[in-house]
Amino acid sequence: MSGTLNKVMLIGHTGDEVKMHYFEGGGCIGRFPLATNEEYLNKSTGERVSNTEWHNIVVRNKGAEICEKYLKKGDKVYIEGRIKTRKWVDDKNQERYSTEVQCTDFTFLTPKSASNQNQDASLGAANEAKPQTPNPNTSHAGSVDTEDHDDLPF
Repeated sequence: MSGTLNKVMLIGHTGDEVKMHYFEGGGCIGRFPLATNEEYLNKSTGERVSNTEWHNIVVRNKGAEICEKYLKKGDKVYIEGRIKTRKWVDDKNQERYSTEVQCTDFTFLTPKSASNQNQDASLGAANEAKPQTPNPNTSHAGSVDTEDHDDLPF
């Protein structure tokens, strides 16, 4: 093992619709901005300060198609991936850099009640199409059947 790690975990709101790009070989890539917010109290002024950080998210192939279909601007989403910096030369022959989060896993966090009626019926299909990371905010206590546990010794 090399002793290094490149892992990113973000929870934020989408800043735009997913923009898709399709390739000749059948692959595709989806890109969208993700906003994360930080709020704190300025100790010297007593004023509440809010900072927004924007992240460029890149999703590939089936994951990109699922995001395009179900993610809308403003939706809350959990993204897991790695940071990648790209370098290119622009029209004016200047070197440019772009830092992106290459998404390896995602979970939609916007509640169904906040989605429109068309999205409600198909959101479950998106969760079945790709294994998702469990939502840490979801309680599974309601799904436990207490009758099965009556004869347990503890």
